[in-house]
Amino acid sequence: MLLEDILVIDFSQFLSGPSAALRLADMGAQVIKIEKPGTGDICRQLYVSDVMIEQESTIFHAINRNKKSYVADLKDAQDLEKIKQLIAKADVMMHNFRPGVMERIGLDYATVKAINPGIVYAELSGFGQEGPWRDLPGQDLLLQAASGLTWLSNNSDENPTPMGVAVADILAGTHMAQGILAALVKKGVTGKGALVQVSMFESVLDFQFEVLTCYYNDGKELPVRSSVNNGHAYVSAPYGIYKTKEGYLALAMGNILVLAELLGCEGLQQFADRGSWFTRRDEIKQILADHLETQSAVHWLDILEKADIWCAPVMDYDRLMNEEAYRVLNMELTVKTSNGLSIKTTRCPIRVDGKLLSSTKGAPLLGEDNEAIDRQFGLSY
Repeated sequence: MLLEDILVIDFSQFLSGPSAALRLADMGAQVIKIEKPGTGDICRQLYVSDVMIEQESTIFHAINRNKKSYVADLKDAQDLEKIKQLIAKADVMMHNFRPGVMERIGLDYATVKAINPGIVYAELSGFGQEGPWRDLPGQDLLLQAASGLTWLSNNSDENPTPMGVAVADILAGTHMAQGILAALVKKGVTGKGALVQVSMFESVLDFQFEVLTCYYNDGKELPVRSSVNNGHAYVSAPYGIYKTKEGYLALAMGNILVLAELLGCEGLQQFADRGSWFTRRDEIKQILADHLETQSAVHWLDILEKADIWCAPVMDYDRLMNEEAYRVLNMELTVKTSNGLSIKTTRCPIRVDGKLLSSTKGAPLLGEDNEAIDRQFGLSY
């Protein structure tokens, strides 16, 4: 309970902001989720699969566990007054509305700071508070596309390819949580609050700091994906994922001549010049790919792992769940809703003093905590 006694008022929706609030809740903060009457967070009904839990999206239950739900109509003067009373008692307030929305509601930073001078006010946007893209929708796929990220995956002759997870959302949420925690440390020392601002665009650009730094300092030469088993635009052969006679294996950086000897691949022996491992990487990868298809992934991994070559099997979830390396981590967390429904999800990945940060409280029903919160904080019209 590292953040015990920290009160967080969370206006954010869907994934980016709520993922930050989830991490704060995992650390012990009391997170009150402010939702609109009738529908609540759009994530309750915005499905990312055909799996529903209590007629709501699975992702809502995953990202909003261990929180409380308070329904308020922010366009109603009386409801807004109660929310301001709640904000006056809060340590953190956060939202992920588009720029200008909180100003129209009357809950912008200047207004909130006047109510609560010591508050940590955190706002997360799609493309930042300024510039020609500030009003564009902050949706994950759009951010991946606009940031250049999709040009790093797949082979050079394939279309730009997005990552298969909401990476811009999750990274921005992570950065928001980091900013909030740093501001809370400052508040603990100085007593002063802070304005924390994060955009998904900046987060996904920072995610690419490695390749962008190469681009900045290499005459602005665009990264070029391999045409064979692309794994990283700036890394030489054998880096990539390879199909075998049965299954797939991943190979990271490695000495081509050592691989030639270990794998019995004579075609690789001609590449004695280390520089050719990048300049001729597609040729090398094709020779290696053809050779690896002659035996199973298990066969090759047995050879490579004994020689301390950087390699790994490529697993799907079914296979991963049966691995002792996965089971020993206890990553699965079962939470219960107030209706008694059990839901399995992933736990917080942080350990403190060897202990896991976990709670069995599931995501709240819409507005289920209104009465209790009114009583706890003495909210009234």
